[in-house]
Amino acid sequence: MGDHDEFSNPLLLDWLKEWLDQARERSTKGVVAYKNAYESLKACPITFTHPQQLRQLRGFGDKLCARLTDQMKKHCEQNGLPMPKKPGLSKEARAALAAADDGTATGGPSRKTRKPKPYVPALRSGAYALVLALATLAEGSTTGLTKNELIEIAQEHCDSSFTAPSDPTKFYTAWNSMKTLLDKDLVYEKGRPMRRYFLTEEGWEVANRIKQTLPSSTGEPGPSGQPTAGPSRAADPVSRAPSPSPPNERERSPSVEPMEAPPPKSSFHDVVGDGTDKAPGEGGSLPNFSPIRLAPGTFTVHLLLDVREVRAKTDRDYIQDELAKKGVKPIVRALEVGDVQWIAKTHDPAVLTRHGAEGDEVVLDWIVERKRLDDLISSIKDGRFHEQKFRLRRAGVKKVIYVVEEISMDSGYFQKYEEAAQSALASMQVVDGYFVKKTQKLDDTIRYLARMTCMLKKLYEEKPLLVIPTKVLTAQNYLPLLRHLRETQPGRDYHVSYPAFASLASKSDMMTLRDVFLKMLMTTRGVTGEKALEIQKRWKTPYEFVKAFEACGSGEQGLKRKREMVANGLPSHGVARKKIPKAVSQKLAEVWGDV
Repeated sequence: MGDHDEFSNPLLLDWLKEWLDQARERSTKGVVAYKNAYESLKACPITFTHPQQLRQLRGFGDKLCARLTDQMKKHCEQNGLPMPKKPGLSKEARAALAAADDGTATGGPSRKTRKPKPYVPALRSGAYALVLALATLAEGSTTGLTKNELIEIAQEHCDSSFTAPSDPTKFYTAWNSMKTLLDKDLVYEKGRPMRRYFLTEEGWEVANRIKQTLPSSTGEPGPSGQPTAGPSRAADPVSRAPSPSPPNERERSPSVEPMEAPPPKSSFHDVVGDGTDKAPGEGGSLPNFSPIRLAPGTFTVHLLLDVREVRAKTDRDYIQDELAKKGVKPIVRALEVGDVQWIAKTHDPAVLTRHGAEGDEVVLDWIVERKRLDDLISSIKDGRFHEQKFRLRRAGVKKVIYVVEEISMDSGYFQKYEEAAQSALASMQVVDGYFVKKTQKLDDTIRYLARMTCMLKKLYEEKPLLVIPTKVLTAQNYLPLLRHLRETQPGRDYHVSYPAFASLASKSDMMTLRDVFLKMLMTTRGVTGEKALEIQKRWKTPYEFVKAFEACGSGEQGLKRKREMVANGLPSHGVARKKIPKAVSQKLAEVWGDV
């Protein structure tokens, strides 16, 4: 909740805000309806216990109340809460609603409702500067501005810095005003991994009020809204890596081979394509781009350790302390995927930002998932093993290492699951192409990670790194683009910034309809990540899946077809049929086909 704690119905407001943002992003007709409902509920002082009570408010009809009720049921099921009963409104609540509608207070004299004062940010504040910067776009713009572009335009209109705190003891910068603008529904954001910001209708009203207060000598913000070119190449240790040139033209840098892409543009910020094109074979082409080239000596390689990787609850620092003793000081944080990663950290913290990426870290193509033998068996039993493999595959990292610590276990228990564990490890190596490293205990794993870090420092620090600008990446083209580059340029590695990788690998940030469908399928016992993928390839969406069951018909024959639909409906080539047994097919029919 968080953003709406000051209101009476934070949970309902959060759902409405989420649907309003989705409607804006898709430019659907629901924007007006959701906006009216959201504003009506936000202004209401009554706390509602059931969504059906909202019919009393302006902007809420049967359809919206029903959707909120379904969302409430889902929320209660996921959190183990009882679904609230549908009560009637108390006399006090009805009186308060009536007072809100006609401007009267119960038992008191009639008085006019004071119209709220329109919001105008303080002169030269962070919010003031951000609104002016966003107003440099044309109304109805679909491109928006990234955080870096916004800061570059807004800084001249603000007395505080957007990057450095005015008080060294605090972390707040002028950029924190963006939260105020989002909370007041003056700005909305969309896009992953790189967020883009836009003014809402109310935001444009505020921008126009600000423009009216600008003295004629200062003039209004310019129409372009585009950031100026970055620093000169000569002063920067990083440059755009040379893009491929025509056959009769030579590379500018003899240390970098020609790229197979269109000729480079004239500016650091120019990128060919907008990152929205589809992959080859999917009805379109991938975006072309000029990569950012980090020269040797401008970065160092570091090990990232997941904060949840501990020896025991009472000995949380053991792993990082032991690594430090071996000369490897890890960076500890919550990782989106895997237990250990390696990144290249730039000496100049702003160099990636200047060239179309963000942060000061680049993800290298190595990731480690660590499992004790007992935990491996447990994860196979409860399905986590397959979900983790699925998420590792979606992360796009080329070299995945599965470290298995073969600790002592009860022999009877181990023999019961030994075959399943050995089969899972073999599948990882043969089918997934992962490297399995077996160690005897945690200390052996730590020594292995220290050796890996030394090896990767030698491997990466002596050659340039090529980074894909974040603005060309989308959730849809990320994996196809990496696959295409690895197939067409096998001798050259391309990387992404850590913030982009974290957003793309996040469980929540990148939830597309496809991801939701896969997760829904995997809630059925026996449907692993691989099986879910096979099903999703055949039936693209939940709607298509349900309709396929309906098309099976009714009666005895219809029921039989439904039970066998998934098992019989997948391609017979390869191993697909073996992955979907009839028992699993029948379970899916019970859930999705109403059998």
